[in-house]
Amino acid sequence: MNPKDQKQASSTGCMICAEMTEAEIFSRLDDVIEGFKNTEGALIPVLQTAQNFLGYLPKNVLQYISKKLNIPYSQVSGVVSFYSFFSTTKRGKNVIRVCLGTACYVRGGKEVLTSLQKLLHINVGETTEDGEFSLEIGRCFGACGLAPVVMVNDNVHQRVKPSKMKELLNLYRGTEDEKEAA
Repeated sequence: MNPKDQKQASSTGCMICAEMTEAEIFSRLDDVIEGFKNTEGALIPVLQTAQNFLGYLPKNVLQYISKKLNIPYSQVSGVVSFYSFFSTTKRGKNVIRVCLGTACYVRGGKEVLTSLQKLLHINVGETTEDGEFSLEIGRCFGACGLAPVVMVNDNVHQRVKPSKMKELLNLYRGTEDEKEAA
C-alpha cells in the first residue's frame, strides 16, 4: 500500500481493508466473533471491532455478523441504526460532530451546524466529495458548560462560533504531507 493510501486507510480506522478481499474481511470477522463467542451481549463489541478495522459497517458485513452470531438481521441493523457511533457509509478522513443537546442548542449549536453545512456543501450524514470531512450531529458530549461544542475526530472544540468554522476546518484540511509542502 502506498503511503497516501495508508494514511487514508489509517484515518478511517482501516489499516489494511483497502487491499482486503471480501473473503479476507470475513475471515478476520470470524476471528473477532470467535474471540467473543462466550460473551453475553457480543453484538456491540463485534460491531465496534468490525467498524474499527473497516471504517464503517456495510450491509454485507452486517448480514455476515447476523448469520455468524445467529441474531436476526433486523436486530443487528436496529442496533447499528440506534447508536450514532455506528456508520453504514464510508466516512471522511475527519468526522465532525456538532452537539445539539439542550445546552449546545440554546447556545448556538444549530447556527454552528448551519455554518458547517454551508462551508462544506453537505448535509448531516454526508461526506464531502474529496473525502476530507463527514458531518454528523450528537445529542450530548458531556461538556454542557462549554457549549456549544464540536468534536472533530476525538478532539473537542469548546465555545465555538459559527464565524470561526472556516478556521476550524482549516486545522484539519489536507494531509500532513500537503501541509509541509505548502
